[in-house]
Amino acid sequence: MTVKSSLYAAALTSCLLAAPAFAQSVNLYTTREPALLNPVIEAFTKDTGIKVNAVFMKDGLQQRIQAEGANSPADVMLVVDVGQIAAAADAGITQPIPGTAVDKIVPAALRGPGDNWVTLTQRARIVVASKERVKQDAITYEDLADPKWKGKVCIRSGQHPYNNAFFAAYLVRHGAEKTEAYLKGLKANLARKAGGGDRDVARDILSGQCDVAVMNTYYIGLMSKATNEQKSWYDAIKPLKSTFQGGGTHVNVSAAAIAKNAPNKDNAVKLIGYMLGAKAQEIYADGNFEYPVNAEVKDAAAVKLLGALTPDTTSLGEIAKNRKAASELVDKVGFDN
Repeated sequence: MTVKSSLYAAALTSCLLAAPAFAQSVNLYTTREPALLNPVIEAFTKDTGIKVNAVFMKDGLQQRIQAEGANSPADVMLVVDVGQIAAAADAGITQPIPGTAVDKIVPAALRGPGDNWVTLTQRARIVVASKERVKQDAITYEDLADPKWKGKVCIRSGQHPYNNAFFAAYLVRHGAEKTEAYLKGLKANLARKAGGGDRDVARDILSGQCDVAVMNTYYIGLMSKATNEQKSWYDAIKPLKSTFQGGGTHVNVSAAAIAKNAPNKDNAVKLIGYMLGAKAQEIYADGNFEYPVNAEVKDAAAVKLLGALTPDTTSLGEIAKNRKAASELVDKVGFDN
C-alpha cells in the first residue's frame, strides 16, 4: 500500500470510528453500491437499534483489512463475487459464522468451507436469445459450443469475473480437457470479439449481430425498467431456461463474512442473520433484481420477471478454487484475441 493510500485508509478508519454514538454498532466494509445496500442497512438499524457504520469501496477491501491488521475495525465484509469472498477466507481474514440462520436458510453449496462466508443473494448467468430469430425456450450451456451457433454468439471478455466464474464451474463439472475444447468451440461460434458489457450483448442481438448471448439476469431486470434505448434492447431478447447438462443454472453471489478480528462480533452475527431474514431478503434482492437465498421469499422481482431459479449444486467453494485454472485455459485458447 502506498503512503497516499495508507493515509487515505487511516482517514477513513478515523471517520468510521468517530461515527455518531449509538448504544450498539457494527462496522461494515463492502464493495456493494450504496444505493443497493442502504435500504437494508436502514431497516436493520430501525428494527434493532444497532447502528451500521458502512465503508463503501470499489476494490481493495481484502488488502485494506490486511493492512489494518489486528486493529481493524471491520466486523462484516460484504462483496459481490464468490472469488472475492473466497480469497478473503483464503487470506485468513474471516472467521466461522455462528448461529442457526445460516444452516437453516443457506444450502451447503452456497456457503464457504467451515461457514467462513455465506451467500446473501444470487444472480444467474444465463443465455438470452432473439425473440424473432430463435424459437427454442431452453438451452444447455454445453450447447453454446455446437457449430450450429457459428457466428451467432455474443459474450463479454472471457477473463471478466462473471465469465471466469462460469468457466470455472464448467471446469469443475467437466474437467480441464473438455473445458478447453468447450472454450475453443464457443470462441469459434462468436459473432464478434469477446468484449463489452452484458447489456451490450442485448444491443447486439437487437441489431442482428448475434442471435444468442450470455448475461447476468439482473441486467435483464434493469433494462426492463429503463426509459432510454436500453428498453428496446430488453424488448428484443428473451431469457432461455439455461442449465448444465444434468444440472441446474450457474449462479454467482453477493456474500458476507465476519472479519477475523471483528470488535463487535455479536452484532456482526445479528447483521448477517438479519440480512438472511425474509424482510431484508426481499428489500435486498429486489433492489437489483437478484434472487433471494431465503426460500420463504417466493415473489421477488427477479422471480416475477424471469421465473423461479434452480441453482446448480456445484459448490461455490470449488468454483472459486478453480478460477485460476479457468483463467489459464481462457488465455491458452486465445478466447479474447
